[in-house]
Amino acid sequence: MTAKELIAKLEETYPIHKAVEWDNPGLQTGRSNKEIKKVLVTLDITDEVIGKAKSWGADMILSHHPLTMTGIKKVSTDTLTGRRFLQLIQSDICCYSMHTNYDVVEMAPVSGDMMKLQKPEILEITGVDQRTAEYEGFGRVGALVRPVTLLECAGIVKQIFHLEHVQIFGDPEQIVQRVAISPGSGKSMIEPAIRAKAQVLISGDIGHHEGLDAMDQGLAVIDAGHYGLEHIFMERMEQWMHIHAAELEVCTSGQKNPFEIL
Repeated sequence: MTAKELIAKLEETYPIHKAVEWDNPGLQTGRSNKEIKKVLVTLDITDEVIGKAKSWGADMILSHHPLTMTGIKKVSTDTLTGRRFLQLIQSDICCYSMHTNYDVVEMAPVSGDMMKLQKPEILEITGVDQRTAEYEGFGRVGALVRPVTLLECAGIVKQIFHLEHVQIFGDPEQIVQRVAISPGSGKSMIEPAIRAKAQVLISGDIGHHEGLDAMDQGLAVIDAGHYGLEHIFMERMEQWMHIHAAELEVCTSGQKNPFEIL
């Protein structure tokens, strides 16, 4: 199977046009006519991941986050991003990324389902599905099966997403039931969560000031980290590959949370 053929299969399920304008999904490096036999699935493209791809003999890295979101003017060893591009090109490894198109198609509904949200709604609409004419977008908001304290809700998040720790902004004893969840960086999801009358937002990368501002507007926050909710991409894409491209060898990078709290 060529890279072009595999990409066509991926984009049947996760159309690239569903990505938002500021995103940079698609083929990051490589030849579209390259024969693909081994695919390494990862959340991020780090030096360690590239090293694993090279040692394993991967023909393609399938990542959630693109190599660059801001573009690159020069490909040289003078920059970290340039060195990564050069390593991939010199090793003839294709790199294909699915970011916000994956978020819209799968990450948002799956995260809502994992939290067992009742009557889930889209947290932030990004467009309309061309085939069904239904709205689509980031995150989900809905009711938990039963009311719980904020502390209990944090425990549920840790259990479902297999996390050792989360941060909470808010009164741990506050009773919550209407929940918004948006995997990834959640700073921009605070306002949509407030508009949706959520009592708590589950997301990642919430800064000190954003957390305080959310609390002052009546919204509690459970910060599970950027990796914390999005790591489900690796397992789910490995499963997708086994079903839709069964002739290929597939493994995940084994990437873990990049930091520890001591």
